[in-house]
Amino acid sequence: MPLYSPANLITKMLLTLGIGAGEMSGTTATLVVIDGFTVTVASVGDSRCILDTQGGVVSLLTVDHRLEENVEERERVTASGGEVSRLNVGPLRCWPGGLCLSRSIGDTDVGEFIVPIPHVKQVKLSNAGGRLIIASDGIWDAVSSEIAAQACRGLPAELAAKLVVKQALKTTGLKDDTTCVVVDIIPSDHCSTPPPSSPKQNQSKLRSLLFGRRSHSSVGKLGNKKKSASFGFVEELFEEGSASL
Repeated sequence: MPLYSPANLITKMLLTLGIGAGEMSGTTATLVVIDGFTVTVASVGDSRCILDTQGGVVSLLTVDHRLEENVEERERVTASGGEVSRLNVGPLRCWPGGLCLSRSIGDTDVGEFIVPIPHVKQVKLSNAGGRLIIASDGIWDAVSSEIAAQACRGLPAELAAKLVVKQALKTTGLKDDTTCVVVDIIPSDHCSTPPPSSPKQNQSKLRSLLFGRRSHSSVGKLGNKKKSASFGFVEELFEEGSASL
């Protein structure tokens, strides 16, 4: 009997929504949930999300699932029966399928080692807030996280997003996959400290929604995260990157 979780049900749902024969493509995905000053990011692929705080600290809230750069994902793919190699040119790819990513939504014509299970990270900002920059790989192939954050400081969110895209196009000349969204998290005019949900409640909901039933080892690992680490003006509440169901 097959094992299902809420995470891989996303792919199952896509298969029932009019995908016909020969339509086997996939996509990266980055989902951001903002609750007061608590930010939760779930992602598969390489559509990166960064956080720029008012203190000038740039933090990465996603993990790139590119085989070229992610040793752990390469090891997982090969352990699952996939082959990782490169053509005469270009990045490392996994076979069958030839994808350069190890996680995505869709891609039903490749091996089962390509999974839709997201990396999830949750952080809490200080009352000063911060800025999120979420963009596709066409941006990050041309512009580093630090340069993107620095280039749009002081600009409204909409103009900042346009500037990041222009910067990427100017650098590489490419016009493929250059999508950018900028979101500012600022104190409310009516409430200096928005009431975020309890970290324990958020963690419980995330585990249930995204991962379903977890093994005892995974729960133990998550439990260690109760000792939250702070970096700059941001407190890390939760992180889970396992590809296990």
